[in-house]
Amino acid sequence: MATLFHYPFCPHSRFIRLVMAEMGLESALVEEKPWERRQEFLIMNPAGTLPVFLEEQGFAVPGPAVIAEYLDETRGLGLDGRRLLPDNPAARVEVRRLMDWFLTKFHEEVSSYLVTEKIYKRFIGVAAGGGPPDMSAIRAARVNVRYHLKYIGFLIARRNWLTGPDLTYADLAAAAHLSCVDYLGDVPWDEDETAKSWYARVKSRPSFRTLLADRVPGMPPAANYADLDF
Repeated sequence: MATLFHYPFCPHSRFIRLVMAEMGLESALVEEKPWERRQEFLIMNPAGTLPVFLEEQGFAVPGPAVIAEYLDETRGLGLDGRRLLPDNPAARVEVRRLMDWFLTKFHEEVSSYLVTEKIYKRFIGVAAGGGPPDMSAIRAARVNVRYHLKYIGFLIARRNWLTGPDLTYADLAAAAHLSCVDYLGDVPWDEDETAKSWYARVKSRPSFRTLLADRVPGMPPAANYADLDF
C-alpha cells in the first residue's frame, strides 16, 4: 500500500487527502511535522515540504500539484466518471490555472499566514520561530481572503463547479485551503452567498468527512466548521 506523509492542518496535504478520497484510493497516513525537519523525511523530499506520496515500491512523489498530476497519469484513466482532470486540453488548462491559483496564490496570501501564525507556531520552539502569532500577518490574510472569496463567487455564478460542469482538482484545492481558514473562523462567509453555497456542496461530500474530524489540540474549531448546513 502507498503512504501519504501529511500534516492534518497543512492545506496542501488536505488537498491530496481529498483527491485520494474522491478517486477511491487508499493509502497509509503518516503524520509528519514539517518544522521538525526529520532526516528520514528530508531524504525523501529535500525541500522538507508536505505532502509526499510514497509508492509501495519506495518511489517518492513530492508536492501537491506534482502528486495530483502523478495520480491522474497513473490512476486517472481507470476512474471513469471520477477522474478529476478533464480530457479536453483547453479544459485541462483551466483546471491547472485555478489549481495553481489556490495552491500558490491563495496559500501565499491567506492560508500559509493563518495556519503558520495560529497553528504551527503553537508547536514550534521560540528559537525555531515559534511563539505568539504575528497579528499583522493575520490581519493581512483576513483582508486577502475577501477577494479570493469574491472570485470563487464570480466563477460559481457562471459555472456549476469552479472550472465547468464537473468537480475537478481546482475545487478540491480551493476547498482544502479554505477548510483550514474555516477551522480558524477567518472566512467571512456572509460576504458571498454564492461562494458559501459552493463550499457547502464540497464539504458535504463523503471525501470531506475525515477532514472535518481533524482537531488541533487545545484549539476547537469555529462553530460552523463541521456543520454541513452552516
